[in-house]
Amino acid sequence: MLSKLYSNPNTIATGDDQIIAMKAPSNLAHKEDEKEKNDNEENNHYLSSLTFANDTLPIDRPHVESKLLRYFKNFSFSKRGSYSLHKKAETYLPQIEKILASYGIPEDFKYVPLVESGLDRGVVSTKGAGGYWQFMPATARLYGLKVNGNVDERRDLVKSTHAAAKYIKSLYKQFGNWTLVAAAYNVGGGSLKGSIRRQKEDSYYNLKLNNETGSYVYKLISMKEIIENPQKHGYKRYANRVDEEDPNKNML
Repeated sequence: MLSKLYSNPNTIATGDDQIIAMKAPSNLAHKEDEKEKNDNEENNHYLSSLTFANDTLPIDRPHVESKLLRYFKNFSFSKRGSYSLHKKAETYLPQIEKILASYGIPEDFKYVPLVESGLDRGVVSTKGAGGYWQFMPATARLYGLKVNGNVDERRDLVKSTHAAAKYIKSLYKQFGNWTLVAAAYNVGGGSLKGSIRRQKEDSYYNLKLNNETGSYVYKLISMKEIIENPQKHGYKRYANRVDEEDPNKNML
C-alpha cells in the first residue's frame, strides 16, 4: 500500500485501500503563463511610452527600468497612503504650467516643485534651500527674488516660478538638452559640466552621478505618471472622483 502511495505523488489515499487520482486543471498553468505574459507586455508597452520633455527613455537598459519601477513604488498610493499630492497638483500646477509655457519651457518641468518641496512653500532644506522651487538664497537673488530677514519671495508661487523659469532657460543655453537641464537644476550647472567633461559622456542615463542627481529625472517622471495616471499607481479613489465629475475632463 505504501509503495503505491509514494510511487505516484499525484495521488491521495482515502478509506482502506482506495487510491484516488488528483485531477489538476489541465489549462490552469497555461492560463497563468498567458496572464503573466500579457501583464509583462502591457508593462513594457507602458514603460516604453514614457517621456520626459518629449524625449523618450532608453527602457531597454535594465538600470533605467529598475529605477523607474522603484520610484513608481515609492510614489504609489500603497506607499504614501495619501491624496495630498494630487490635491496640490490640481490647485497649483495649471498656474505653474502657464508661466513655464510663457518662457517656452516644456510642461514636464511643472513637476519640479512637487518633487523638490511637495508644493509646500515652508520647506527649508538643511543646506538652506527654500520655497516651492527650493532655491538657495544666492540663486534666488540672482534671478530677481528678494530674500532677507523681512521678505522671502521664494515662498511666493508666482514670483518664484518666474525666477525658476529664468534659471531653467539659462541652464538650457548651457546644455541644450532638457533632461540634462533637469539634472543641472538639482546638482548645479558647474558640477554637471564637470561630470560630463570627466566622463566624456553627455547622456544623463549613462552618466555616473551622485545618488540624488542620478535619481532626479526618474523621480520627475514618476511624479508625472502618478499625477497623470493615478489609477495605474493605486490612486483609485481620486481617479474615480475626477471621472465622476466629468469623464472627459483632464485631471489637470
